[in-house]
Amino acid sequence: MSALRGAVAAVGVGTTPAWITPGQTSLDQMAVAVSAAAADAGLRVQDIDGIFTATLSQFMPAMSVPEYLGLDVKVLEGTNIGGSSFVAHLVPAMLAIAAGLCEVACVCYGSNQRSAGGKLMTLSEPMTFEAPYRPRNPIGAYAMATARHMHQYGTTREQLAEVAVAARKWAQLNPDAQMRDELTVSQVLASRMVCDPLSLLDCCLVTDGGGAVILTAADRAKDLRRKPVYVLGAAAATTHRQISQMPDLTVTGAVDSGRRAFAMAGLGPDEVDLVQLYDAFTINPILFLEDLGFCPKGEGGRFVENGRLAPGGALPFNTNGGGLSCCHPGMYGVFLMIEAIRQLRGEGGARQVDGAEIALVHGNGGQLSSQVTALFGTASAL
Repeated sequence: MSALRGAVAAVGVGTTPAWITPGQTSLDQMAVAVSAAAADAGLRVQDIDGIFTATLSQFMPAMSVPEYLGLDVKVLEGTNIGGSSFVAHLVPAMLAIAAGLCEVACVCYGSNQRSAGGKLMTLSEPMTFEAPYRPRNPIGAYAMATARHMHQYGTTREQLAEVAVAARKWAQLNPDAQMRDELTVSQVLASRMVCDPLSLLDCCLVTDGGGAVILTAADRAKDLRRKPVYVLGAAAATTHRQISQMPDLTVTGAVDSGRRAFAMAGLGPDEVDLVQLYDAFTINPILFLEDLGFCPKGEGGRFVENGRLAPGGALPFNTNGGGLSCCHPGMYGVFLMIEAIRQLRGEGGARQVDGAEIALVHGNGGQLSSQVTALFGTASAL
């Protein structure tokens, strides 16, 4: 186990109060979330001396964000590896706090993707080997992975739909979720085909929104307002940038990131009480459950059947409704951490998982390109 295990704790979380907010920029959304997270921790925004951020609308967010917040920070980190960026930011934040380079780190994000009409100004990097074929990405890339998994392992659209239905059932317990209507497997299968074999309801939402997590050293965390939630392990991996360069469409870098995160935490999949998995498309959780060791490769479709991931099932999953039913403002990783932290603090309300002590968070970025796994725990997990 690493010396970093449990050395840093999350002490504050915050989000915007709505997932559609016309008239607010991405920095506005982020600032609302940062302010809420600082207040949640019993700190001032001015106490933050480390910023860890990525956006889809600022070319240099590590400078734009502190300026917007009026902060003179000691540590800046703006690496963007897609939706997993914020889970990845845990590692440099832990290192900076442990080394005394900063005392209060804030991982934050904001996006006005929905009210801006879905336009993301900084997504300008051409896919060199793929651009001539004009693929419909990102969904085209995920549809390829889905089709290959179906062909190779017999995964069915009904099993994919189980993921969407489970997410919706959790969203129905969350008053802040964007989509709370009843959803059935039949409705998912009947929804408009977008990119075969993925239909509309196999795809994440498009929303506005901001999220922030405040981190500090474990010894200081005990004196703050909220119950500390400790970072037990975290690791990142990447296998490719373009989907055409993915070594195996059915195996993600989660195999590597999960192995190293579990090793740092000194834990295994059977000790996890709940999972927060990046669900941009319904194939994602199936791939990640396999690659993280919750079931054998190829068994993910069968693993999610019969409500296993839904309320009352054996493995609580995306308990806020996830990117499929709660929110998805372009990059979702920070919201995975926020929900895990709220669950471990016992603040889930109607969706609270009883006795939750250890949560796994897994972020995904690009076209199944970057994978980041983190484990969080309560004091009893130390």
